[in-house]
Amino acid sequence: MEEVVRFTLNGKPTTLTVDSDRALLWVLRTDLGLTGAKYGCGEGHCGACTVLVDDEAVRACAVPVQQIQGKEVTTIEGLARNDGLHPLQKAFAEHDALQCGFCTPGMILTAYSLLRDNPRPSYSEILEGMEHNLCRCGAHKRIVEAIQAAAKQMTGGS
Repeated sequence: MEEVVRFTLNGKPTTLTVDSDRALLWVLRTDLGLTGAKYGCGEGHCGACTVLVDDEAVRACAVPVQQIQGKEVTTIEGLARNDGLHPLQKAFAEHDALQCGFCTPGMILTAYSLLRDNPRPSYSEILEGMEHNLCRCGAHKRIVEAIQAAAKQMTGGS
């Protein structure tokens, strides 16, 4: 059933009339042209479709668009601000943690949520926090190094 859904997308008010049961992933990709979130498994297991909803990492393939009514959604396209890339985006590039790039948006947004909750995670806390985001290229070591570097930069180097 179609309904009006109002939310903030990457800092901008957004209003859509859509099938309320449709997955947020398809609304973002098809209706709004934001292709950073990828279709991976379609069941919320791989993390390729991760976006932020009210700063929490969620799997967009498993979230009906009706559930974002009145919330703030941030995609990888909205993480960078006017002054440039987010420290996580910079660190992923600097540490060659992107390889093929398919999982990268989901990895970065999951790491963002992790660092918001724990600004100074240990190596094992990063591994645990990123456990449900899969990288088929095997760049996990560089991904963890990038998250460590970004955490250090975001907390003033301590």
